[in-house]
Amino acid sequence: MYRVFQALDELNAMIEDARSLPMTANCVVPRHESLLLLDDIRDSFPGELDDAQDVLDQRDRVLAEADAAARETVAAADEEADRTLREARADADSMLADAKARADRMVAEATAHADELVGDARAETAELLERSHREAESTTTRARAEADRLVEQANIIYDRTITEARQEQQRMLSESEVVRIADEEAARVRDAAHAESDRRREECDAYIDDKMARFEEFLDTTLRTVARGREELHGVGPSLRRDGAVRRAPRESDVHGEGYATY
Repeated sequence: MYRVFQALDELNAMIEDARSLPMTANCVVPRHESLLLLDDIRDSFPGELDDAQDVLDQRDRVLAEADAAARETVAAADEEADRTLREARADADSMLADAKARADRMVAEATAHADELVGDARAETAELLERSHREAESTTTRARAEADRLVEQANIIYDRTITEARQEQQRMLSESEVVRIADEEAARVRDAAHAESDRRREECDAYIDDKMARFEEFLDTTLRTVARGREELHGVGPSLRRDGAVRRAPRESDVHGEGYATY
């Protein structure tokens, strides 16, 4: 292909360099050289182009043959499809009939088995109901007896509880009375103890006051004795009062109840 483009370039350069004719757009080119370049170009084209041209020339024939082959293929496919469809329908009808027969047989067997099961179930249900009734009656009888026993036991327990509660109430009331009496006795003993304590305190105070009075009287007598002894000691003798009376010493008989002497 490179030679083709090279020859085209040379032919183009030749036309551009050719001498033009006056008053026209034509030119004068060398015929021999031009023909050589064209032959060279024609010889440089690959053989595939000729084959392609042959294919183009045979296109209509090939298309017609392909269309005919396609029609034959479609016809054969349609015929095969029809045959397959007929066979499939026949197989389906046969399978459907077989399935229907098998289903009818299975339904019949299932119905018979179901009837048998229903019969067994009804018989077992009747037996269970009868047994349940017997057990219910027995349970009810036992429950009633147990209920009566529990009620009787509860009544006994209730009566015993009431009796015990009343006895406990009486005992608590008795204990409350004893407590009240004990409180009263304790209060009486406490008051008596307080009174005795007050009495003893008063007696003690009186005793102490009496002893102190006697002690005071003794001290007063002692003081008078001491004073008289001192006067006698100094030899003063009986002294005269300011009013001219003779002053004498006090005597024990002059002592009053409170322990004081008078002069």
